[in-house]
Amino acid sequence: GSLEAAGPLAKNIGPERTEAIRQQLGLKAGDAAFFLAGKPAEFEAIAGRARTAIGEELGLIDQSRFAFAWIVDFPMYERDEATGKIDFSHNPFSMPQGGMEALSGDPLKVLGYQYDLACNGYEVISGAIRNHTPEIMFKAFELAGYGQDEVRKRFGGMVNAFQYGAPPHGGCAAGIDRLVMILAGTSNIREVILFPMNQRAEDLMMGAPSEPLSDQLMELGLRVIPRD
Repeated sequence: GSLEAAGPLAKNIGPERTEAIRQQLGLKAGDAAFFLAGKPAEFEAIAGRARTAIGEELGLIDQSRFAFAWIVDFPMYERDEATGKIDFSHNPFSMPQGGMEALSGDPLKVLGYQYDLACNGYEVISGAIRNHTPEIMFKAFELAGYGQDEVRKRFGGMVNAFQYGAPPHGGCAAGIDRLVMILAGTSNIREVILFPMNQRAEDLMMGAPSEPLSDQLMELGLRVIPRD
């Protein structure tokens, strides 16, 4: 007998289109397909969480292995939907792929030399090749609306150092506590951190932060004004 699809979308598009989708996706009795509409940037995060939740509920995730994935080709820029302004989407100090030439085209098509390593869905390593050329750095910040004077003012130390000639360089760093969390089989990073803080950023084991002494405040040129 023929399979009949249930659900509001199936009713809306009719049996012929539903059957075409079923064949295209290779769906069998008891299978389900979910559809999200809109801009990918807005629904991808929701779809990802839904996929993970469904996978866990149905026991489709292999809990006995560590699955690694390198995430590369990050976009350098994104457009703020409300203001239409171009801004950095990730690491503003990474080298754009294609260098100065890439920055002369559409900013939203520029990719950065950035890379993350994920393990079982958790980011465990993050890194990039640094933008070490002042001219390319100034241009990259200019596209995001930052003038050369502002870049010199905010990142003067880096700009001055690079003007003496810096070799191409990059790197990455691992989140040791995240790796330990995965190895320990827990999804709560506080379980493996030596001195975890609560939601109010208090370390209950160390009793921190404590009330500052007047001598300490004086040393820093600070004073506390009590609330009414």
